[in-house]
Amino acid sequence: MRIVTAQELESWMASGEVLERDARGPKVVALDSETYLKIFYTRRHPLLARMSPYAEKFARNVELLNDKNIPTPKVIETFWLSKRTGLTGCTYRPLPGESLEQMLGKSPEALYTLIPKLAKFIKLLHEEGIYFRSLHLGNIILTPNGELGLIDVLDLKKNKKQLSRRLVKRNFKHLQAYTIRKKISCFPLQELIKAYESI
Repeated sequence: MRIVTAQELESWMASGEVLERDARGPKVVALDSETYLKIFYTRRHPLLARMSPYAEKFARNVELLNDKNIPTPKVIETFWLSKRTGLTGCTYRPLPGESLEQMLGKSPEALYTLIPKLAKFIKLLHEEGIYFRSLHLGNIILTPNGELGLIDVLDLKKNKKQLSRRLVKRNFKHLQAYTIRKKISCFPLQELIKAYESI
């Protein structure tokens, strides 16, 4: 990966629009209507961060999902923002569509009709051995052509076999914890689990 110069980063930040940030700084920046900058902060020791850069892991996970025909953002380039501290980033084209969380806010009824489709989508992930700890309504996208896809896929692992019942249960618990944390009381989680188990 190349090292982005301070001048280039400053130019991106000056011309872009910060879409997401936390206490450490900007996380997602829209550079234009089709290209976004994603910054991967790390709390790991710099040596470990340099050995396994988050930006490269993100790109590998995107490629893995693409191989399974699961819609994802399109990574353009990965790079170092600071090799000394292990700070990395990437530019990408966002996945078009609307998150299920956005849909739920606009029309809960429309999302309810997607429960069988969502159950099949999650089942596919689990059968492929994909454990996505951040599987929640904000990271699942309904694309314009009606497919379900994933974004923000850094926190994803691929097992050799389909997920065990223990990991399936844990995955749904993460989804439940997210709805509680975000105070999303109208999401029919139990109906989703029943639809999943009936497949």
